[in-house]
Amino acid sequence: MAKVVTSKKACSVNPLKMSQPIGAALAFMGLRGSMPLLHGSQGCTSFGLVLFVRHFKEAIPLQTTAMSEVATVLGGYENVEQAVMNIIKRTKPEIIGIASTGVTETKGDDVLGYIELIRQNHPELRNFPMVYVSTPDFKDAFQDGWEKAVTRLVEDLVEAPANAARRDPTCINVLPGSHLTPGDIEELRTIIEDFGLEPTFLPDLGGSLDGHIPDDFTPTTIGGVGVDEVATMGDAGWTIAIGAQMRAAAEALEKKAGVPFRLFERLCGLEANDELIAFLTEISGRPAPAKYRRQRGQLVDAMLDGHFHIGGRKLAIGAEPDLLYDVGSFLHEMGAHIEVAITTTQSPVLEKVPAEEVVIGDLEDLEFQARDKGCDLFVTHSHGRQAAARLKIPFHRLGIPMFDRLGAGHKLSVGYRGGRDLIFQVANLIMADREENHEVTTETWRNPWGPDDVKSAPQEAGAAIATSLAN
Repeated sequence: MAKVVTSKKACSVNPLKMSQPIGAALAFMGLRGSMPLLHGSQGCTSFGLVLFVRHFKEAIPLQTTAMSEVATVLGGYENVEQAVMNIIKRTKPEIIGIASTGVTETKGDDVLGYIELIRQNHPELRNFPMVYVSTPDFKDAFQDGWEKAVTRLVEDLVEAPANAARRDPTCINVLPGSHLTPGDIEELRTIIEDFGLEPTFLPDLGGSLDGHIPDDFTPTTIGGVGVDEVATMGDAGWTIAIGAQMRAAAEALEKKAGVPFRLFERLCGLEANDELIAFLTEISGRPAPAKYRRQRGQLVDAMLDGHFHIGGRKLAIGAEPDLLYDVGSFLHEMGAHIEVAITTTQSPVLEKVPAEEVVIGDLEDLEFQARDKGCDLFVTHSHGRQAAARLKIPFHRLGIPMFDRLGAGHKLSVGYRGGRDLIFQVANLIMADREENHEVTTETWRNPWGPDDVKSAPQEAGAAIATSLAN
């Protein structure tokens, strides 16, 4: 059991974590026709917009209430109203997701009251879905904002079934954590559908941020789960929650609609995916398709091949709690030793990380501890690239943001294929580092004697060997 400690530094020198509001905004982007709205200054929204554009390499829908100093002091109702009306008029969204920021939380704006006033002043919006979540960025982190947004979406949009006895056992709700990429979600969709089940993902980034090009431009999200689909999630037979952060949303869904849930804290690695396949076999009544038996064998073979390179490595990893536990545990199972584990926020899952200590800190903590403990593998998001270069050790990019590589939205870690791919990526990094810095080549075996010394070389070599043996 890991000991969880908090860094005692006066400030964050090289931040690892990202704020709650952009975590909530990303969750809202998993709905079809959605427009996330940050209630705060323009700078707050600009930061998140740039971060997501660089990571996904896509057009990102994100708006702001553009609070000025005066509006912040006097109250932000007019800004919220104007932003909502402009968004509805110009972009015609299906839903608006509103997330607060530090400046408006400090002021204490009653955004729920603002929404009710907007509905009263504009009767045409009486039934228009506007979902608000409180996400001050002076506390908690990205994962927390996602968790709160999904929980609020469940509470506001899911309808209790008229007749619980008429549930459809083939319909499955899936609540993915913020650590899953659009590629992970698409992989899970394929796995679940191969068992004859119909999954509904909330949020569904696999449909909205998977990098596809639509026929026509739209200023809102171009895919994802629809508001009407979310409303019917109470009719499903089961809910699958992925990551400890999704427990609250799964419990809210169970409380409101009576849908039982199964929580998977991990989906990276052999045992974790064996549990998922066994559960899908149980609830579907179908045996596992032959292709997953073959994929399982491929993962086992990759583990055999990869452990020669990953085993014994001293790992320094920095990530959000669920991602840290998921990927860190799998690399530990591959033989790596987690010497340094840095995360962003409190979570009950941190105690399960296979390390002596997990520190809630920043990238400076990650770099300094990695140097002190002689780590030879560095895993975090793209802001850790300079630290890895200074340490001169292999660097595997993981999580958000990943702005200096293409395909961040399609990286895969779930399922048997995801585990296999992760092994190959990490092992190849280690092999490339060995070839570049440590591999024996023809250059390292170059004759140390020049042409004029050829005759005397054997005698000198023999004398050197004799001296070495004597010592």
